Amino acid sequence: QVQLVESGGGLVQAGGSLRLSCAASGRTFSRSAMGWFRQAPGKEREFVAGISGSAGRTAYADSVKGRFTISRDNAKNTVFLQMNSLKPEDTAVYYCAARKESIVVVATRALYDYWGQGTQVTVSS
Repeated sequence: QVQLVESGGGLVQAGGSLRLSCAASGRTFSRSAMGWFRQAPGKEREFVAGISGSAGRTAYADSVKGRFTISRDNAKNTVFLQMNSLKPEDTAVYYCAARKESIVVVATRALYDYWGQGTQVTVSS
């Protein structure tokens, strides 16, 4: 059974940092693109960042470019999201996602096959 488990969320003041982790189990994702999405109350789930299976390519939403960094450790089947200079508008539940077969990074939610349960990130002003 495939599982993606996020951790590292919490409450932080504006300007602070958090590092999210997503540990995968049940299969190896070393050749799969993975991504982070977020969903704020009353809003749709949106793409935040993605990384290719080889980790050679990354993609970011314009709203987080220069502040967030996605990375992965294939030996540990884990993907990370380093979030710096956090803003109150970054407050959301953050979800890890993985594609089953493709190494290509995409921002389209429907193209991801596996999802974690989410971790809450709250940024106070």
